[in-house]
Amino acid sequence: MQDVVIWHRPTCSKSRGALALLREAGIEPRIVDYVAQPPTVAQLRQAIAGAGLAVRKALRTGEPEYAALGLDDSGLEDEALLQAMVAHPRLIERPFVFTPKGVRLCRPPERVREIL
Repeated sequence: MQDVVIWHRPTCSKSRGALALLREAGIEPRIVDYVAQPPTVAQLRQAIAGAGLAVRKALRTGEPEYAALGLDDSGLEDEALLQAMVAHPRLIERPFVFTPKGVRLCRPPERVREIL
């Protein structure tokens, strides 16, 4: 399968697990370190929508930036959350995997099988 991309963080066990499952399936994806190369707001919005998620479900609430930026405010619009996630990419939940069959936030990593 070609054109497989993973937004990867090597320090994350879920991300490493999804990558391992891709490789076990014979797929060597294009690996994007989304912290070093953050997506645009449009790319992030598209990934979240493609995975069928609400924006808040793609937000890492345990990161220090979450509290520091006041992102727990339920009155914040999605656009403000997306802007914060792009400006502070550690806030983006991981890993997102993109294949010709769709997009998934692979938590747990086995969700990658849904799009292979």
